[in-house]
Amino acid sequence: MKRINLNKKNKIIAISAFIVLVVILIIVFAGGAHEKKADEAAPKPALTVTTVQPAQAALPIRMNANGTITAWQEAIIGSESNGLKLTDVRVNVGDVVKRGQVLATFSQTSTKADVAQARASVMEAEANAADAQANADRAKTLESTGALSTQQINQYLTTAQTAKARAEAARATLEVQQIRLTQTEVVAPDDGVISARSATVGAVVGAGTELFRMIRQGRLEWRAEVTSEELGHLHVGTPVLLRAANGTEVAGKVRMIAPTVDANNRSALVYVDLLPTPPKVAPVRAGMFASGAFELGESNAITVPQQCVVIRDGFSYVFRLNADNRVTQVKIVPGRRLDDRIEIVEGLAQDAVIVQSGAGFLNDGDLVHVVQEQAPVQTPAADPATPAVPAAPQGAPTQPAKN
Repeated sequence: MKRINLNKKNKIIAISAFIVLVVILIIVFAGGAHEKKADEAAPKPALTVTTVQPAQAALPIRMNANGTITAWQEAIIGSESNGLKLTDVRVNVGDVVKRGQVLATFSQTSTKADVAQARASVMEAEANAADAQANADRAKTLESTGALSTQQINQYLTTAQTAKARAEAARATLEVQQIRLTQTEVVAPDDGVISARSATVGAVVGAGTELFRMIRQGRLEWRAEVTSEELGHLHVGTPVLLRAANGTEVAGKVRMIAPTVDANNRSALVYVDLLPTPPKVAPVRAGMFASGAFELGESNAITVPQQCVVIRDGFSYVFRLNADNRVTQVKIVPGRRLDDRIEIVEGLAQDAVIVQSGAGFLNDGDLVHVVQEQAPVQTPAADPATPAVPAAPQGAPTQPAKN
């Protein structure tokens, strides 16, 4: 009887333990399901981003214009000799020349003969003048004796004056021939660069025929077209940064502003001297079209990094970070650019926190996870005596920023 009661008691204990175990399992599974539902109900960030605040910067005030690059002054070098054959051409287009340098020569054979003939005429005229002067001097000594009449004495004096005048004329003729001899050499009237050449060896050209064109002193200028309203911002000496069609930049300054405005398009020319550069390495050439910017000073502005600005539907936006880590799309008005920063003219407060990296993938109201942007690590030069330390792998997790 006692054995039967003991068995019954053991069965009751086993059943009770089983029931307790089942209850514990139900509670555990119910709690896990509740936690899972809570995790599924919690919102997830759409993107991990970095943030930045607008900063004050001094931006240049510039006024843009377009125009053509031309020579400051272009000299036309022509022939002063008439009917002579061109025997030598010593320069070509693009050559740098100095004042007085010989550019070309004509045949000197006939001119040298004319010079020799004129020199002989001078010698003859001087001899005749000396003889006539001697006769006039002797006639004067006989004036008091009455051996010669006054009329005869005057004739001797007149003959002496005539011979002297003929000698002077002969000297002038010799000088003309010597000038013609010097004109057989075509020389540069100033320092500069040869921009055009029409001289050909063997050609017989007339006086006044163009042989070369030269850019005086190698100086170029930019003739910018500006409107009547913009003229008031410019003055002589205003610095200019010129950008040519090939992308090169050249500095210059305003030399002169045209005194009149074109009545057809209401624009005026502004003449800008370009800083001199060696002709063979000059980034700009005469005849090129170029755009430039007149430097009018600086002004303070609110700027943000360029990657913060998103262009959508033709408008510019930034994403402002709110206290709940959600972003708000804010429409802005961009202004000037300086390197990788953009001026914000309107639409953003200076103390706002905006998204920098990842802004292009966000929408209004998205929840984001904010991290601090890590500065690039500069690796020092390796010492041959010190073993190199391997760099940390990329993609390492970053620490969240403290709100």
